[in-house]
Amino acid sequence: RLKFLMADWGPERFRTEVEKYLGFALPDGPSPPPSAAAHRDHVGVFEQRDGCMYVGFAPRAGRIAGRQLRKVADLADEFGAGRIRTTTQQKMVVLDVPPRRVDGLVAGLADEDLQVRPSPFRAGLMACTGIEFCKLAITETKGRAIWLARELEERLPAFDEQIRIHVNGCPNSCARFQVADIGLMGAVLPRPDGTRSEAFLVHLGGGLGRNGGFARKAKGIRIFADEAADYVETLLKRYRSRRNGASSFQEFIHSLSDEELADFARWEPR
Repeated sequence: RLKFLMADWGPERFRTEVEKYLGFALPDGPSPPPSAAAHRDHVGVFEQRDGCMYVGFAPRAGRIAGRQLRKVADLADEFGAGRIRTTTQQKMVVLDVPPRRVDGLVAGLADEDLQVRPSPFRAGLMACTGIEFCKLAITETKGRAIWLARELEERLPAFDEQIRIHVNGCPNSCARFQVADIGLMGAVLPRPDGTRSEAFLVHLGGGLGRNGGFARKAKGIRIFADEAADYVETLLKRYRSRRNGASSFQEFIHSLSDEELADFARWEPR
């Protein structure tokens, strides 16, 4: 993976080696301005430049069945021009929809449980392939993430802020847990009886764009996978009660000292 090479060489040597292959020096330029919309998930209904609309929807944790894909293709033909896109946030978009036909498309997608206006938990959810299909993973992810979102929807129905929860089955970051509000990295931990169970390490407050940065590791916090819903619910309730004017979960986490973060992230199993 390129990330390991970059970690080994560093950016200066990497650039030098690239310039050797290119045969010329790369020019320096100003840093690009931070994106104000770095986390666009394209979920919802938006206007295109040509006056048509594009309609983005959220499968559950990025998982979509073959029958659903066939239905999406049919709906794209019926309500648009047959063009579909996938996004970097595990979402899908139907393009070129006339405004008068949007409602019909939204209803057709909803019939397949493909939500155009999902809960914040479903909209911000990502999960890697996990142990079901990946030889590197050490935890199950897709089913766990779907369960987690459903639990949070039931337990926190009034939560209406954007919140990105990424579930990763190993340290390799295919689901980018370091840039999530709440990143769960797969692990295996021993239980008191000596058996070993799937678990997660916790990273908080990551993001891209204007106030971006890697998530802060909640040091010493390890939760068993079956405790994930209880733990995330506890974090979000603490956030809502302690936010002290912070405009987002990420901003709140950035405002905490190391000691305050440790207190915020502490876990006492029920």
